[in-house]
Amino acid sequence: MASTQLSTAEVKLADAKKELHIPRIVVICGSTRFMAEMAAVEVRETEAGRIVVKPGCDLKSPNPLWSDPVAAQALKSRLDELHRSKIVLADEVLVVGDYIGDSTRSEIAYARSLGKPVRFTHPEVDPDGA
Repeated sequence: MASTQLSTAEVKLADAKKELHIPRIVVICGSTRFMAEMAAVEVRETEAGRIVVKPGCDLKSPNPLWSDPVAAQALKSRLDELHRSKIVLADEVLVVGDYIGDSTRSEIAYARSLGKPVRFTHPEVDPDGA
């Protein structure tokens, strides 16, 4: 009797997306200082037939949901975890902007650890020079 290796959850997800004919999913990463550029990139990627997910909150812009500093820090932690889930869901990562901060650097490393391709609007900022 041949032994079968169990598929990882990521492999199962990729297989299900193929079986369902889900278009390629791109997650946009980058500093929220580039939210306007992210919106423009979202339009281009969508026009190209890709599903786009990106940061949904800009904590640098005023909003009652994160006006309290303690609540804002807790929200940032939750949003960071949510964004990591978006990276898992996505087929590739597109980093927007000409600056890479610690959070974005961490997201790039996480995506690459999962074997996700990473593209850059400004390739010169790739922390790995890849």
